[in-house]
Amino acid sequence: MKLVLATSNKGKVREIKALCNEHEVIPYSELIDEFEIIEDGETFKENALIKARAVFEALNDDSVIVVADDSGISVDVLEGEPGIYSARYAGVDASDKDNLYKLIDSIKEKGLKSSPAYYTAAIAIVSNDFEYCVHGWMYGNAHTVVSGNGGFGYDPIFIPLGYDLTLGVLDDEIKKKLSHRSKALSLAKIILETL
Repeated sequence: MKLVLATSNKGKVREIKALCNEHEVIPYSELIDEFEIIEDGETFKENALIKARAVFEALNDDSVIVVADDSGISVDVLEGEPGIYSARYAGVDASDKDNLYKLIDSIKEKGLKSSPAYYTAAIAIVSNDFEYCVHGWMYGNAHTVVSGNGGFGYDPIFIPLGYDLTLGVLDDEIKKKLSHRSKALSLAKIILETL
């Protein structure tokens, strides 16, 4: 089955390809020019569906299945921030590093070195005949000390429950089992297999 990803984020493309290696997975940017998608939903689910629908319509091909991910980190001490704004926490054109250090500074401003936090992933699947959305979560703590350079985004400061190393350090196989995205994708794969 050919799955078109509604993202050009290299980290997400790499992770989804690895988790769905039994399918042909291609980013939409290999089929059409990249275009701006306004993510104005109020939840991860709404934004994932907005992205998937926009790419499905732009491809203008009733035979494709589009998969979109919207994900982010929510930090308890920041009342759930950055949440759906994780990718643009430090501004619209912010880099992963900019976002990471803004989050560290925000936690420090509360006088803390860490806070309980969790990642959410919403995976939307859109085709000519159906729309679905599934979720996955990973719980742990966000710390103010950067450790490791594996993964992407906030991974170097997030320590999953039951571990003492960040996602920036942990082995890829361990991360696959824990990942919010892999949990959501395992549910998405069940849907894809029943189609």
